[in-house]
Amino acid sequence: MKKDIHPTYYTDASVKCACGNTFTTGSTVKEIHVEICSACHPFYTGKQKLVDNAGRVERYKKIQAKKAEVSQIRKGKKIKKAKAKEKKLKKDKK
Repeated sequence: MKKDIHPTYYTDASVKCACGNTFTTGSTVKEIHVEICSACHPFYTGKQKLVDNAGRVERYKKIQAKKAEVSQIRKGKKIKKAKAKEKKLKKDKK
């Protein structure tokens, strides 16, 4: 077998979360930085928390607002078409 092909394993590697929580584990990397850990993850805490990654939440909300605005405009066109159709039917009956 070849010698010295495996990376160094650190049994006291520290993991640091963005929320401030730190704990130790075994890893080939001495320090690990994470965005979400078990102390702040919504699944484990039961709290709803939006994790914004590069403004994606705001972008999604902006797109949804624009879609809602467009749907309001289109509803108006459908109503106008229905009224025009009703007028045409009344005209044809006379």
